[in-house]
Amino acid sequence: MLSLICARIWTAMEGDFNQTTLSAEQALERLVSGNERFRSGATRLSKPTCADLTSFAEGQHPFATILGCSDSRVVPELIFDAGLGELFVVRVAGNVLSPEGAGSLQYAGSHLNTPLFVVLGHEGCGAVSAALATRDQGAEQRSRIQVLVNSILPGLPNFDPESSPETRLSKAVESNVRLTVRKIHESPEGQMRVAEGRMRVVGAIYDVVSGVVRFLS
Repeated sequence: MLSLICARIWTAMEGDFNQTTLSAEQALERLVSGNERFRSGATRLSKPTCADLTSFAEGQHPFATILGCSDSRVVPELIFDAGLGELFVVRVAGNVLSPEGAGSLQYAGSHLNTPLFVVLGHEGCGAVSAALATRDQGAEQRSRIQVLVNSILPGLPNFDPESSPETRLSKAVESNVRLTVRKIHESPEGQMRVAEGRMRVVGAIYDVVSGVVRFLS
């Protein structure tokens, strides 16, 4: 039965999808409201049952795309109180824009027509911390991790020599998010869809202590 459901989901993914009826602004408001519910404990969703999966097998209509970090504490569906089919999520350590991730985002834009793209970083990010250690202390990372770190290095800011390690990491996390947002904006697909008024890209930072998502201006 499960294999049949998976096959139907894959078949649906091969076809055309209807665009969500939400605008980018409405999608953003929905994420903000979901995060407020998550923090207050007033979540609106219950765990789906196997019977619920049938309705999702016909296709997906997410209202937002999230490029987030792989950190196990930063699960977009939970921190935005979103259910199955509501978010199209791409996760990679450091929320960097890899070729594979860019392909996934292009899929979300061209096939799923999500109006809102969110680059979601988080306080205390280990990947950004590793990039800082590489730049400022000459730390050497394992080969694959170094490839990841190299994607973060260009966005690291300069710091006040008197700033604390915590402040430096927090500023670096935000700069890394802004770098990824800029890369999406500067891509040919991003430029086209933004110019058409069909997409908005925003950055956000999740605080793993308070549960608050802070959207960047």
